[in-house]
Amino acid sequence: MTGFSSSAQTMSLVAFTVVATITLLLCVMTGPDRDDLDEFYTGYGSLSPMRNGLAIAGDYISAATVLGTSGVIALFGYDGVVLALSTALSLMLLMFLLAEPLRNAGRFTMGDALARRMPGRAVRATACAATLAALLPLMLVQLAGTGDLLAFILGFSSPGLKTGCIIGLGVLMISYAAIGGMKGTALIQILKIVMLLGSGAVIALLILARFDWSLGSLFGQAARGSGAGPAFLSSGLQFAGGPNPRLDMISSELTVVLGGACLPHITMRMYTAGSARQVRRSMSWAVPAVALFVLIITIVGFGATALIGRNAVGAADPQGNTAYLLGSRAAFGADVSTAETFLFTTVTSAIFLTVLASVAGMILACANSLAHDVFAHNGGELSPRREMTLARASAAAVGVPAILLATLVQHHSLQPLVTLSFCLGASALAPALVYSLFWRRYTRAGLMCTLIGGTLGTLVLMTGTNLVSGSPISAFPDHDFTWFPFTTTGIASIPLGFALGWLGTVASGRGKAQEQRRQYEAVEGWILAGAVRRGR
Repeated sequence: MTGFSSSAQTMSLVAFTVVATITLLLCVMTGPDRDDLDEFYTGYGSLSPMRNGLAIAGDYISAATVLGTSGVIALFGYDGVVLALSTALSLMLLMFLLAEPLRNAGRFTMGDALARRMPGRAVRATACAATLAALLPLMLVQLAGTGDLLAFILGFSSPGLKTGCIIGLGVLMISYAAIGGMKGTALIQILKIVMLLGSGAVIALLILARFDWSLGSLFGQAARGSGAGPAFLSSGLQFAGGPNPRLDMISSELTVVLGGACLPHITMRMYTAGSARQVRRSMSWAVPAVALFVLIITIVGFGATALIGRNAVGAADPQGNTAYLLGSRAAFGADVSTAETFLFTTVTSAIFLTVLASVAGMILACANSLAHDVFAHNGGELSPRREMTLARASAAAVGVPAILLATLVQHHSLQPLVTLSFCLGASALAPALVYSLFWRRYTRAGLMCTLIGGTLGTLVLMTGTNLVSGSPISAFPDHDFTWFPFTTTGIASIPLGFALGWLGTVASGRGKAQEQRRQYEAVEGWILAGAVRRGR
């Protein structure tokens, strides 16, 4: 099952147009109507905990999660489920460890949080560079995947049309970020998560109904349809070709847990809450929403393999990115009614909206960092009007190169870019945030070593993985220059990021460490508890 009926294609095209029009109107109607930085960057923290929590969940569930993770579940079974659970665990890590200190330490961007105890243009500029490095690969994946996704749903194969889709949707996403600001993109995320959870829950129930509401029957049929037998329901199938499959799996999951919690477009949402208490209440909505979606994609991914077979999923896309759509379509059976066609159209529209909302949020995070951390702190005092103009211009400055690069990488495997973003989040941003928020002796030199060294180390190690060369799904499948024996760099680059931060701090000398300790103690009560420190 690789194609869809003409009626489904027509309804999907109409639905895409309606979704794009409505969401753009939402951005225009809710965007800031005056030159107020707090309104543009945080929406005044005016969202209720429920709406803010849904927006956080919407930002967290990107197209890479919907399509990529469900594909891993359909192709590799147990390993995919562990990956999905790692996604939920990552948000729980953010909830219990970082959310409140981030909200207390920052104002608009990650640079604000890092500069709370280490003020300076160099810190902010480096934080902006790390933000761009971590989010640009993920933006390319979602933009480049848009062309293939629409081609698959609408039934066209022309490379020119795919490129046109990338350019057109990229311009739309820039408009979302520049016009709507934080509040506009938050409303789109809320709409997206409601559509995803609603349509996905119905599809999951339809699949369970096909197996008499028995998860055991579903998993058993999926194992038979996979061609791998019991191995499909055991760990290690995804990494079976590597020299250390179990260690490779641990490295991959650790990267997802740490990297997902620290990506800048996720941490940015902490500042939209009015207080630390509001952050806690928002996260209490976000975590169950993400956990529910993990359950949904697990059922849909296994359902795709059980109903149409692993070979059919792999034939449609070697990386399984169409598994969610194939599983949704297969849930209806042979006879598809008008109501079922409408439901499937809702599913495709939700995925389409997921791509739009995810990239818009990433563009906004990069634009905010560029405008606020670089231009607004470049030695001169900027008026709010000037800074907001720069933020909107920065959305185009980030989005246009991303669109152009996406058109160039669309014919290559995109998995290395997804992995690179999470590895950078785990190896550079996670150590920097943990040390900055909780280690009293951490110095400016240590922070720079963490951000720069963690980023460079990840980039170097990434070139040696089998996602770049040496495998059929690598970026350069016709070449083999692998030298790093793991799929992700996390097992080496995460300890490297933490070690470099420690070494940079130690190398700063005892005097610098004591000075930083005094500076941290001056703001410690505020960062950790939101309380003004009144003395020792």
